[in-house]
Amino acid sequence: MAIAALDLGRRRIGVAVTDAASMGAHPLGIVERRALKHDLEAIAAMIRDRRVSTIVVGLPLNMDGSEGPAALSARKFAAHLTDALGVSVEMFDERLTSFEARDRLADMPARKGARKTGLDALAAVVILEGWMQAHPDKVPRGGGG
Repeated sequence: MAIAALDLGRRRIGVAVTDAASMGAHPLGIVERRALKHDLEAIAAMIRDRRVSTIVVGLPLNMDGSEGPAALSARKFAAHLTDALGVSVEMFDERLTSFEARDRLADMPARKGARKTGLDALAAVVILEGWMQAHPDKVPRGGGG
């Protein structure tokens, strides 16, 4: 089984998934946000053939660890994901993931537009990698695919 991660933004949702052996994460793409139903359907379509058992949603905490409006919005979206897709959804602290994604992206050659959309998917990769490191007992190992 695979694990997916989402980086929720106001305009785009970055999507990443584990590889077949759950040994690493890679960007899957982005969903341009329109409406809740559209966003959920687009995410479902992206992960449909990947046997995803868990989706990790980035939780945008304030730097002091408190939750603000963005965290509440992420929690509501996660609840809708659970209902719509019937998979386990976990939240993961995403503080500073965008900065790390920007640093990684700076070293990659890309056009400016591609760089912007790539940032969202790469931020999802950073979230997924962080979650996998924090929860090695929840990461399925071996076959799949």
